Amino acid sequence: MRKFNLKSKLLALALLQGVAVWGSVTDLYVECENFTDLGGWTLDPSSMGEIGSSYVMAHGYGEPVADAVTTLDVQTAGVYHVWARTRNWAGEWTSAAPGRFRILLDGRELPAELGVDGRDWHWVEAGAVDLSAGRHRLALHDLTGFNGRCDAVALVRTASDEAALEALRRMHQAPTIREGGTFDFLVAGGGISGLCAAQAAARGTMRTLLLQDRDVVGGCNSSEVRVGLGGDIHVGENQALGNVVESIAPILGGGSVDRAEDYEDRRKLNSCRAGVQAKYLSLRTGERVYAVETNGVGAIAAVVSRNTRTGARTRWRARLFCDATGDAVLARLAGCATMYGREARSAFGEISAPVQADRLVMGHSIQWTTRKEPRTVPFPDISAWALAIDESSATYSRTGGWAQEAGQYRDMARETETIRDWGLLAIFSNWHYLKNVSPRKGDFARDRFSWISPIGGKREGCRVVGDYVFTQNDLEGQRTFPDGTAAVTWDIDQHFPDPRNAAAFKEPFRSCAYHRGFGPRVVSVPYRCLYARNCPNLFLAGRHISVSHVALAAVRVQRTLGMLAEAVGLAATLCWELGVSPRALYADHLPALKARLKVGVPKNPAYHAYPQGLHEKYHFWGSPQVRVYPDPATNLPSAYAAAIKSLGMVHRNEHPCLKTPAARPPLRRLVLADEARPRVLLYDTSRPSALAAAVDVERPVKDLARVGGADELKYRIVCRRGFMVVDLKAQKVVDVFRDEHLNGAEAVMDLPNGGFCVKVVPPGAKSARPKFLEYDAARQLVATHADYAFPERHVACAVRASGHVYRCHPQPEDVYAPGRAPHLGEYDACGREVWRLDDWEFFGSLVGVDVLSDEN
Repeated sequence: MRKFNLKSKLLALALLQGVAVWGSVTDLYVECENFTDLGGWTLDPSSMGEIGSSYVMAHGYGEPVADAVTTLDVQTAGVYHVWARTRNWAGEWTSAAPGRFRILLDGRELPAELGVDGRDWHWVEAGAVDLSAGRHRLALHDLTGFNGRCDAVALVRTASDEAALEALRRMHQAPTIREGGTFDFLVAGGGISGLCAAQAAARGTMRTLLLQDRDVVGGCNSSEVRVGLGGDIHVGENQALGNVVESIAPILGGGSVDRAEDYEDRRKLNSCRAGVQAKYLSLRTGERVYAVETNGVGAIAAVVSRNTRTGARTRWRARLFCDATGDAVLARLAGCATMYGREARSAFGEISAPVQADRLVMGHSIQWTTRKEPRTVPFPDISAWALAIDESSATYSRTGGWAQEAGQYRDMARETETIRDWGLLAIFSNWHYLKNVSPRKGDFARDRFSWISPIGGKREGCRVVGDYVFTQNDLEGQRTFPDGTAAVTWDIDQHFPDPRNAAAFKEPFRSCAYHRGFGPRVVSVPYRCLYARNCPNLFLAGRHISVSHVALAAVRVQRTLGMLAEAVGLAATLCWELGVSPRALYADHLPALKARLKVGVPKNPAYHAYPQGLHEKYHFWGSPQVRVYPDPATNLPSAYAAAIKSLGMVHRNEHPCLKTPAARPPLRRLVLADEARPRVLLYDTSRPSALAAAVDVERPVKDLARVGGADELKYRIVCRRGFMVVDLKAQKVVDVFRDEHLNGAEAVMDLPNGGFCVKVVPPGAKSARPKFLEYDAARQLVATHADYAFPERHVACAVRASGHVYRCHPQPEDVYAPGRAPHLGEYDACGREVWRLDDWEFFGSLVGVDVLSDEN
C-alpha cells in the first residue's frame, strides 16, 4: 500500500475544503475565489492573464456588502500571521483609499485595515491571531462598498515577506493540468460572436466546445454589461445569415441601459441546449484560456484554461479553433500578427485615418442605472479621493450610456482592471458631486444607484491580421468581394475622447462620436478577414477580426459580428468535412463556401410544428420518417414498402419505390465499416439483398482503408492492438497484425519503404497527446515519434466524383430509437441531403465508407 506523509495528508484534506497547504505543514493558503460563500463580493476574472488568478471585489455602489466567508481547518494550534494580497485600486490617482476592508477570524476583527496603500497588487499583514486546532471561520469584511478587493489570504507561523509569500502563491497556482477532451472545433469566448460561431458549427454536427470565462454568456449583451444589439440581420448577398443571432437576441434590451432580465441570459444559455446543439455543443463557463500549445507548423493543437473559481487547469484539444475572446487571446498566445490603435493614413489610404499612427482606440464603457426612493437617500462624502468634478465638468444624468467611456489611450487587453477602475472613479465622483455638492443636489436627493456594471464593455482592442484587411475604402468604394460573407449595416461610427473632458482631467472618461455613412448599399466583409494569417487552423470572430481601425467603427456592432461568426461556423464545418484549412477553403473550395453561406445556418426546429407545403411522409414508431414527397427515400426496404401499401392511401405524389414497376433506384456500391456490429461489408443496391458481402472483425473498428491491387477488394481496419485486413471477394480475414505497443491504435499510414506508421492514443486517456510508432517492411518496430506528419483521415466521410459528400452518422447500439438520423447520407455543397441509406436492420454504427461506384 502506498504511504502518505503528514504533509500529503494535510494537503489532500485542505484541497477538499477549498484551502491549500504549502511551505510549512502548518501554513494555510486560500484563494479568495475559493471562498465557500462570496456574500456580496463579486468574482472578477477579467485580469487573470495579468495577475494569475481571479479575485473578489466589494462592488457595493457605496454601501458595504455582505461578508465573504469560508472555513479553515487548523491542524496545529499556535499564533498565525495573517496576510492578504490586495491593493488600493485608486492609488494611481489619489493617496486616499476608497475600497477598505478587514479580515475577521471567528468574528474578531484583525487590527489592520486593508486596501489602504499600494497601487499594485502586494501582500499586507492584517495581524496575528492565536488559533486553536480545529475549524475556524475566515471572512472578508467590507467597510465602504467602494470596490475593495482581495486576491488571496495566507496564514503562516513564522515571519514572512513579499518574496516568500509570492513563492507560496506560485506553488499554489501550479497544479497538474488535467485532460478535458478532444473536439472537432473549439471556440474561446462566449459573447455573441462566440455563441454564434459555436452554434453554427454544432448545427453542422461538429463536436464543438465553447469556453467562457464568465458564469453567463452573451458578453456585452449580457446582464453583466447591458449593451444592446446593433446592426441589421438577413441583409446583403447572403440574406440567410442571421438565424443564430435572431434565436439568441433578447426581445427587449435595446439601445438604452435596461433591466437585467431584459438581456435574457437564460435564453442564451438555453439556446446552447436546443435542437441539434444538445448533442454536439459542450459549453463550459468559468474557464479562462491562458495558454495555447502549437505544433511544428504553428497550428494550435490545444488550449489550456484555468477555472475562475477553483483554479483547476484543463487542457482541451481540437482540430480547428476560433478566437472569439474579444482581446485576441488565442491569436496573441499563438504569435499571430496584430494591429493596435489607429493606422496611419498611408497604411491603407483611408481618409478618416490620422496622418501619423497612434495607439488611440475606442474606449471601454461602464453602464449604470439609478432608481428614485420614497425618501432622501444619502451618498457618502468621498471628497478625499474623488475627482475634482465641478459645474463645468459634471454630467447631469441618472443613467450611464455609450459616452461613459474610458481607456482610449491604454492597452485594452493588459490594463483591463485599471481602465475599469478609472471609469468607476469617474462615475462615483460625478455622483458625489450631484448628490452632495451641486447647486441642484435637491433634485437628486431621493436617487440612488441601482446597478453599476462590475466589468464594463469594450469596443476595441488589438485586431488580428488575416489574409485580407477590410478598410474604409472597401466600405466607401462599395466593393463586392468574391468571398463576401455578412453585410455591414452600421455607420462608420468612430469614438474619440470628448475634447472638454480630456482637457479637464488627467485622462478622459467621456467620449464623442463621428458618424459617416459609406454609401447606398451594404457591403459584405470578405471571408479572408475571418481567419488568422499566421496560424493555419485559427478562425477569428468578434471585434478583433482583420479590419482596420476605421472599418472596425462600422463592423463592431454585435448583430454584424454575430452574422460574421455564423459564417465562421459554416466555414469551419466545411473545413471539417473536406479536411482542409481555413485558407485552403478559400483557395480551393470557394464555390462550396459561397453555396453554404447562401443557405446559412439551419434554424432549430420549432416545437411540435410542421412546415407548410405539399409534403407526404410516413412515420412508423421506432424508425425515422419515410418521405414520399419531396426527396423520397431512394432505397426503401421491402418491409416498409409493404407496410405503406397495406394502408391503401392515395398519394398526391407516388413514391418511386412504390410504383408498379418500381422506379430504378440509384446504384450504389459502397464498402462500409460497422462498429456496433463489428464487420466490414459490401453494400450494393443492384442486388436483391443490398448486403453483397460481410466479414466479421474485432472491435474497435477504425480507419477503414483500401489496400492491395486495384482489382482487389481488400480493406484494412484498425482494431484492438493492431489491424486486420479483410478480403471481401473471399469474404474472410486474410491478415492480422498485433503488437503489445499498439494498445489504443487509432490509424495506420503506409510508408514508401513498405513499412507503416501507427497513431496510438493510450486507452483511458483519449485526449492525451498521440504517439506514432514506425514499423519496417518486416513489421518490426524501428522508431517512436513524438510528432509525425500523419495525414488526417476522415473515416466518416468520402467524396463522390460529382463533388457530393458521403457522411456517416455513428449510432448507438439501439438503432431503433425513434427519430434517429440515417446512418449514411449524401450531401451536396450546401449541406443538403440528396440520398441516404435507410436499411436500419442491416447496420449498427457506421464509421467508415469507401466508394466503389455510384450512379444516379
